[in-house]
Amino acid sequence: MRESLERTNRFSTLCKKWVVRKRQFVLERASWHDARFQNGTPVENKSTMIEHADGQPGNFKIYRQYHDHLRRVDGWYCFVVYRPHGRSGCTVLQDKLVRVSQLPLLRWHSGGNHRGTQQAKISITDIF
Repeated sequence: MRESLERTNRFSTLCKKWVVRKRQFVLERASWHDARFQNGTPVENKSTMIEHADGQPGNFKIYRQYHDHLRRVDGWYCFVVYRPHGRSGCTVLQDKLVRVSQLPLLRWHSGGNHRGTQQAKISITDIF
């Protein structure tokens, strides 16, 4: 499990770096967003594998506390779908910018103890 989480985090970091370069975002570390547009508008990057090892399609996890903050400031999400190759590389298949207010209806549920907030999952097909 730990190795899987480390691998996922590695892919997420690679996707974040890729999208920052492509979109020319200003990288910024905050609990509720990863970057900003050149004009200062915050952006949260979300990435997922196209398909998990068990054959299930990937999905994007949104955390309510951070989402609510991003919504208050009229921020954006940048969604990235990738395919892993090997143990440490991945290929970005799709990316898309979506204003927070334009997301599909979110269904919040308990996220357990993870990040101390509710979470919602958005399917790849709901974004692309």
